[in-house]
Formats: sequence, C-alpha cells, structure tokens
Amino acid sequence: MNSRPDLDLTLRLSASAADSRRGIVRAHPEVILALGMREWDALEIVGARTTAAVVAAAATGAPSGILVVDEVIAANCGLGEDARVTVRAARVTGAQSVEVQGLPPAGRGVGERVLRSALLGKVLRVGDSVTLLPRDLGPDFPTGDTSRTLRNTMGAQWSTALLTVTATVPDGVVSVQPTTAVVAAGTAGAAGAAGSSGPGRGVTTASPRGDSPRSADNSGAPAPDPTITAVDRRDLVGFADQAEVLEQWLTLALDRAELLRTLGTSPHLGVLIAGPPGVGKATLVRSVAADRRLEVLDGPSVGSLDAAGRLEAVRAAAERARENGGILLVTDVDALLPAQTEPVSTLVLDRLRSVVAHPGSVLVATCVRPEDADSRLREPDICDRVLDLPLPGAADRAALLGVLLRDVPTGELDLPAVADRTPGYVAGDLRALAREAALRAAGRATERATDRSTGRATDRATDRDVESAPDGEAVTVRLEQEDLLGAITVIRPLSRSGTEELSLGSITLDDVGDMEEVRQALTETVLWPLQHRDSFERLGVQPPRGVLLYGPPGCGKTFVVRALAASGRLTVHMVKGAELMDKWVGSSEKAVRDLFRKARDSAPSLVFLDEIDALAPRRGQSGDSGVGDRVVAALLTELDGAEPLGDVVILGATNRPELIDPALLRPGRLERLVFVPPPDAEARADILRASGRSVPLADDVDLAALAADLDGYSAADCAALLRESALTAMRRDIDAAEVTADDVARARRVVPPSLDPEQVESLRLYAERRES
Repeated sequence: MNSRPDLDLTLRLSASAADSRRGIVRAHPEVILALGMREWDALEIVGARTTAAVVAAAATGAPSGILVVDEVIAANCGLGEDARVTVRAARVTGAQSVEVQGLPPAGRGVGERVLRSALLGKVLRVGDSVTLLPRDLGPDFPTGDTSRTLRNTMGAQWSTALLTVTATVPDGVVSVQPTTAVVAAGTAGAAGAAGSSGPGRGVTTASPRGDSPRSADNSGAPAPDPTITAVDRRDLVGFADQAEVLEQWLTLALDRAELLRTLGTSPHLGVLIAGPPGVGKATLVRSVAADRRLEVLDGPSVGSLDAAGRLEAVRAAAERARENGGILLVTDVDALLPAQTEPVSTLVLDRLRSVVAHPGSVLVATCVRPEDADSRLREPDICDRVLDLPLPGAADRAALLGVLLRDVPTGELDLPAVADRTPGYVAGDLRALAREAALRAAGRATERATDRSTGRATDRATDRDVESAPDGEAVTVRLEQEDLLGAITVIRPLSRSGTEELSLGSITLDDVGDMEEVRQALTETVLWPLQHRDSFERLGVQPPRGVLLYGPPGCGKTFVVRALAASGRLTVHMVKGAELMDKWVGSSEKAVRDLFRKARDSAPSLVFLDEIDALAPRRGQSGDSGVGDRVVAALLTELDGAEPLGDVVILGATNRPELIDPALLRPGRLERLVFVPPPDAEARADILRASGRSVPLADDVDLAALAADLDGYSAADCAALLRESALTAMRRDIDAAEVTADDVARARRVVPPSLDPEQVESLRLYAERRES
C-alpha cells in the first residue's frame, strides 16, 4: 500500500491561460512536500471520480489549502469550484498503449505521432477527458511543431476538442511516453441508435493506401468496419422515416432496376446524408443496407493522404464497388472533397461518378453540412438526393437512453428527466453519457469493496445500489439516476464544442429574488415554448423570438441567464458582442452565421449576446469601415431570414440600450425590452443571504440591517463585500471559524459601491419612455 499521506484540499478554477487544459494542477509547495512528492510528479485527485494530473508549484503567496485546476480536470473529478477533494501521490506506470475517442471530423487525419506528441507527459486514467494542447511545461517537454501541425490539420477545433480515454495498457494511472502507442478510436458513424456491435454481411473497408480489403480470418471473408455500429432497424430511434425513404431508394436502384428502365429512367442512385456529428449517419446506412454488400471508404483517413494516395484509394474502392455491386459508403466526404476545390478533386469525383453510373452499384456519402463539401458532389450525375437527419428531441433522447441501458442493471431511472437535461445531445453523446454513468457506478462499487476489506464504516445511503454478496463473490452494482445526472456535468455534447460554457452552479430562476418582471419575461419567452408548445399552436401564434435585458452593470443580467441555463432544458451559447468583431472583411458576418448555425444544430438553445451594443450599434454612425453595419445586417438576416431559427431564442444584455440599432428592437426580433433595476434594500438582503449560504457568519452580523445600509451597491458589489469580509477574517486569524460584524465593517472600506447615479437615472428615464 502507498504509505504517503492523503490531504484534503479545495478546488479552485485556474485563471491562467498558460496552464489551462494542459493536464496540470498547481498546489502550494508545502503541500507537494507534505505529500512526499516533487514538482512535476503525478498527483491522484479523489472527488466524485478519481483522476490524476501533473502537479506544479503554485505562485508565491497562494493559499496552502487550495488546489488550482482547469475546467477539464474539475470535470474529470466530477466536481465544481470550491468542492473538497482528497489528494495523494499517484502510482504511475508508463503506458504501452492509450486509446482515445472523440476526435472531431477535422482531426481524423491526425497521425499517431502527432497525437502522442500532444499527450506526451500527461497522466491519464480510463474515463478521463483530455485535450490536444501539449503540456509544454516542466522539464523535457519542448513544444516542437505539434501545435502548428494540429492547427494546420484541424483548424480552430484543435484547441477546443475534448477526447475521452477509453483504454490504457496497463490499467490504472499511466503516463504517455515517447514509446506509447496512441490510438484514436474511430468515431465515424457514432451511434445514431444504440445496440451491440456485431458483424455485418458483405462489408469491406477500403485501406487508405488502396490495398486489398482486410479479412476477418483465413477464409478471406471481409471484416466488418469497426467504426460503424450494426443495430437493429427497430433501434433506429427517431430515424424511421429516413430509413424507410433510403430503403425505397436502394430497392428501386439495386433490386428493381428493370422497372425504372421500363419507365424510361436511369436506375442510378447517389445519396448525400447530412446531419450533426455523432447523430448516426453511417449507422443508418449500415442498418438499412442489411444483406447488401457494403464497401466503406473513410473520408478523413483517405483525405489525409497525398494527392496520388488519395486518388488510388478512391479508385480501388470504386473498382470493388463496381465489380461486386452494392453500396459504396464514403463517410465524412467533406474531408475527402472539401469545399475549397483541389486539382485532384476532379479525378476523385470522376471515380465516384463511375460508381453511380454503373448498373448494380450506388453511392452513399455522409457529411455534417452539404455546403462544407465540394459543390460538384451534388451534381445530378453524382449525389442527386439529400437526406437530412435531425437532432433527436427529448422523447427520442429518452428512447435512445432506454435502448443503451436495455441490458444494464439499473435502479429506478427517470429517463425523461435525463432527456430534458440533455438538449443538443446526439446518440454518440448519449453513449458517452451512459459510459460515464457506468464508470461512476463502478467506482462506487469499488469503494464499497475497499471499505469492506478494510472494515471502514460507510454511509448506509451508498449501499442502496450495491447488492451484498458473500466474501469472495462479485458485488453487483446498479446504475442509478444520480449517476446519469452526474455524468451530464462531465460529458459535453459535440454540438457545444468550441463554445464558451456558462458557469452554472446550483442557482435557478427561483433564486433571482425580486426580479419578478425579468423572471416572467424569460419564462414566457424561453421556457413556455419548450413546455407548452401545444398552447401556442392552439392559439395560432408564434412564440416570442427574443428579449433584451438592460440595466446598470453588476445588477444581475448575466446571473439570470445562468439561472435559466441551470434548468437544463436548453443549450446556452454565450458570446460577448466585441468577440465577434473582426477587422477582416466578411469575418464578423461569418462569425455571426456560425454562431446561429451552432444554435440551430443544438436546438432547443439560447443565444446570449452580452454587451450587444458593441455588436449591433446604430448603423451609419460608426467609423469602422462599415463592419458594424454589416454585422447588424447579418443579425437581422439570421433573426428573420429565409432559414428559420426553429427552437432558438435570442437574449441580449446591455448597459447602453440607446446605442443599439432600432431595427433589432422591432417585433419578431428582440421584441421584449426588460429593465433590470439596481437592487433595493429587500433585494440586497436576498442577495446577501444567497451569497452567504456557505459563509459562516457570526451572530452579530445582521444581513437585513446591512442591506438597508448598502445604498448604491449592485448585486455584484454585495457578493464582493461578503467575499472581502471572509478574506478580512482570514487576515485577522488564518484559522478563523466565522466572519464577524467587525470583519464586514472593515471590508466596506475596501469595497465601495460601484453604481453611477447618473447612469442609473438615465436608464430609469429610458425605461419610462419605453413604457409610455
């Protein structure tokens, strides 16, 4: 057993970009010494889950009881900021091999050498999330060209992609070494439905070099493509109509071609299947193909080759499809034929065109968005038909979870409740969610077995999901509702990759205090369309499209958005107005389009435009060479243009509503304007009580009297006052157990009110003019 001590520390999220998402935590040098460790050793962190990271010394003056982590490591622990964790020196083994999954389509061409270099020096456990940002810190880990290679291959996604460690050899905590084999598990066709994988009939997979098909055994029978899950047609949740349409097309083209010729038409067939990553495009094809021969060409793998290798791989796959008949499936065709045309693309298209033209063979290609692929792919003689797969709704997500957990021992599960809290999740995300929940349940069983072996007393509440067994026999564990809900805090859906996440905590709309009008406006605009869609349809009206919150800084505009997001019923995309502005022509408009595209892909969703006055100022009054005017035009196009927003609601926030272009404030756009006033004495008391829930206040601290004396303090000022009071108590006595009235009085000298009376009065007058 490890004789080194355990210590309990408090998690704090790092504000350092240099450390963030690189597999590093920071602790006080005395803590590292007390654990019998040296800087850059591996630290084991025990929270709701057990994970590991490389530990470095915190900055001089940092508190000794704090462990500074980034959001990825916090998620690996299954905990949030200010949670308590146990840390100890980790027993680490150099990894022989590491398997990860979750590479986005743009990363399919990343080679093993680059993956290993990105993970070099990091310590991992199965189930951990890890990024591709190289460690870069500590001894013997130079940057090299890894970052540049990833950036050139994957674009902006390289720094935001989250991978999941699915297997390591050996088990336990391992470190990635220069000799470690790093394998990226295939994610093409991530399950659009659930089910056990199994061999399909007549499936061959094209080698990236155009070699002969891989064989399952010496008989020469083709092996099934390991990246595509074979599922029963009955388990294609949400895709019954699309499966029926595809089945009809394949039947006419392959089985009843003579009928089409009799009617004077060609039986050729080319289909482009579009849908969000992980929704199940390849799974749908595999399931509908049934006994037909299926030739699979992996677009990202082949697309990463040089021009000659790419053309040879496509030629070989097309030739096999023509000779043997059946279906040629090209997954993620946009990686093989990007929108930016290349000289070899014309020749690749000719090979695909030959498959479509040949009797008895058809072409099926998949992509996330058709516009990301070469436009010539959709010509009438190649892919003349497009089949769209939508995001699963709440009912479909519940059904998918039911299929995924069909053979899993579970307690009483409320799957509709889990589905309500997973907007934007596709089947691949739900599979990862189920796996994370299983890891949590297994960890609980392991802890219980350890407690029994050591004779340590445990909370009886943890025994309800573990069936007792005689000594020497296996303990049966059941997956419980809290495992699934806990996994939601760790698993981030593909639809939200690359977007900023709101820090939610435990707040809800009930914690908004006396902001009744704000709460009602958000409920009617955002929650009612999700909860009472039938009422809007019955009354023949469209739900409101957007809300503008305006008021002084620090008065809770962002707070209420966090409360709304904490309901878990919708995906929140948060962006500050200035972040979308770019000096390059067309870049800002493209950023607006991409933002709304992501919102549509993850619907039901909320687009929160903070500081919207910087994004959409009055047109014709800025000196930015027309960038602001074009951004406003792009916003108006997205709000009421030809492409419907669907279940997407827009929420803006500003301190200067008079600067916003009036066109955005008309009906059908940001049609509801809600004034968020400074808190009065009663509201300040509510804010102090909410902020002070975890602060041990002495009996002489009267929050109601304190609130009455804080005229001019915003909500943020009130929270800052309590935080400074706690720090004052620590300065008085580092072992202080409570905050006294004297500590609060001293803190008031440091935290003055921040509200500007003239600005507050100006906003009040604006609100009165709007009302009249």
